[in-house]
Amino acid sequence: MPFEDELSEALRRTGDEFTPDPRALVAAGEQRGRRLVARRRAAVVGGSVVALAVIGAGSAYTSGLFGGSGGAAAAAVAPQADPTQPPKVKEKAGGGAVSADQLIDVFRQLLPGGTVSGAKARGTGETAHPSVSGLYDDGEGPAALGVALARVDPKGQMAADSVTCPDKNVLDFDDCTLETLEDGSKLMVFQGYEYPDRREPTKVWRATLVTPQGYQVDVQEWNAPAEKGQPVSRANPPLAPEKLKEFTTSPLWRPALSDLPAAEPDPGAPASAGARGAAAVLESLLPKTGITVASKGGEGEHGYVVLDDGNGTSLVQVNVQAGMGELLKDHFGSGAVTLPDGTRVKSEQRDGEKGGANVVWWTVDTLRTDGRRVVVSAFNTGNQNKPATRDKPILTMEQLQQIALDPKWFG
Repeated sequence: MPFEDELSEALRRTGDEFTPDPRALVAAGEQRGRRLVARRRAAVVGGSVVALAVIGAGSAYTSGLFGGSGGAAAAAVAPQADPTQPPKVKEKAGGGAVSADQLIDVFRQLLPGGTVSGAKARGTGETAHPSVSGLYDDGEGPAALGVALARVDPKGQMAADSVTCPDKNVLDFDDCTLETLEDGSKLMVFQGYEYPDRREPTKVWRATLVTPQGYQVDVQEWNAPAEKGQPVSRANPPLAPEKLKEFTTSPLWRPALSDLPAAEPDPGAPASAGARGAAAVLESLLPKTGITVASKGGEGEHGYVVLDDGNGTSLVQVNVQAGMGELLKDHFGSGAVTLPDGTRVKSEQRDGEKGGANVVWWTVDTLRTDGRRVVVSAFNTGNQNKPATRDKPILTMEQLQQIALDPKWFG
């Protein structure tokens, strides 16, 4: 089943309780709900740590934020929700002090020297996650640009993740900078691509600001009139990094932010993998001879290593999740086996999905009876976005299964 179909099926099974407001996903609304949504979305990736790594690095699951034909859509690096569907999450809106029209006025004011068309917004009286988007043309070509506002726990893990640059081992991008401002705010400016394999030249640049008060401003811009489906209209998005910083940190966003309800505390405790984290556990379970670890990374419940046996590199990655039993009750069907202790195991060999030439993707997906899940994947390349470096992954399917079933994951 294609990834998009798996995603849709999994989200439907999640039920109304966890159906996200498409605009809310950009900005850490209800913290525990967002982490639950992220975990469930990652569940259908079949073990691809890229999804979790990118989700965790830069508040990147922004699906549907700028939805609507012809306008800016969502961020490049996350699974997409349907922006045409009404939100089902019950949320506490702001006080209504800043209307949609007022947000559009701020949007226009901060984009001088050009024209803004097709602007859309949601004010603070409509939602706890107000947003504004439109097409901006400074004379060099129309570009989609949008802003999402939210309140977050400034000391929580979600806030920290939203201003953390992605890992270049799992996402191909041009540049990413982190900065602490004079008032203690954290700012990330990211320059990347709609498609990390660059099969289309659409660029997405992003700035995310988190203040000590828990205000979050997330701005994205493209070098095309839409996120996907339209040709590029210019070489780069219209706001250069310094201008993007000025736009994002403008005090004109503060009235809307201060009108929003405070976020719930976000302790940011990992769902599983123990105190060591999945990356450390994965490394401890690798064969001890004949293989070297060329690079490694990840945190919390996801991790990866790039292995080298002298005949080409091979990426191995793991996702560890809890509470997945109900969501995945239909996932372990044809081809899955049930072990004596009730653990279900599903093994697959398929083509890679990230665009690298001749890449193959081997996966062992396991689900314990208490809903704890471990997915281990291996590739015949050190980077899914780049061509294969060998015929097969370094680890065999038997070794992947042994790693996935090891009790260390929950020790």
